[in-house]
Amino acid sequence: MKPQLIIFDWAGTTVDYGCFAPVNAFALAFQKFGVTPTVEEIRAPMGMLKRDHIRTMLAMPAIQRQWQENQGAADEAAVEKLYGVFEASLLESLAQYADPKPGVLETVEALRAQGIRIGSTTGYTDQMMAVVTQGAARQGYAPDAWFSPDSVQGLGRPYPYMIYANMAQFQIPSVADVVKVGDTVADIQEGKNAGILSLGVLEGSSVLGLTQEEYEALPPQDRERVLARAKETFLAAGADGVLLNLSQLPQWLEEQEKED
Repeated sequence: MKPQLIIFDWAGTTVDYGCFAPVNAFALAFQKFGVTPTVEEIRAPMGMLKRDHIRTMLAMPAIQRQWQENQGAADEAAVEKLYGVFEASLLESLAQYADPKPGVLETVEALRAQGIRIGSTTGYTDQMMAVVTQGAARQGYAPDAWFSPDSVQGLGRPYPYMIYANMAQFQIPSVADVVKVGDTVADIQEGKNAGILSLGVLEGSSVLGLTQEEYEALPPQDRERVLARAKETFLAAGADGVLLNLSQLPQWLEEQEKED
């Protein structure tokens, strides 16, 4: 069975190799209040609605301890303080992180040639997406639709409602006609909660967490090791498959169609 709709994530999946725009903004926000999170702590909730991301980070023992020592209660007021700094920082830098990843434009062209629609979901807000979509479109990437948590009453990942909004947009009759592709655990959870096939992508992903230069400079043995670890992360989250990069997607779909 060939899907009617592919739903891509944005940062780390189709643009922003390594998903660095939000990482840098989260780091800056917490550091402003005397808290120094690790990159692993920042990336663990990646893909969620950004306020939910901050709430999740504040609940992490080491971060919560630092926050309480420096700022007091790790409550909703703390979330809003952090979000204000995060949002301002991210909006200022987002335009620099809208470059399509390698293979994205060619893959989208190949999918459209088969009559497949291109949808998308994101952890960004509408205001953030206004910057990202404009920058990506200038460089040739524009999905047929996109939905942020703002479109679904703030119920971002892991809730499935952004996926259902895409399906409604294109009048897709069944979850069996849809595939989700993303670069975070939250992407996989979103897809599985929607009841659709969900794929992780390795190269340039938040799970891998490397710049293109860092990744390409890895010795072969080290590269295989980090790829295997990232693949296991996706599979443990329930992914139905893992792609090295988006260029492999048309072939993966073809093989699925043969099996069906």
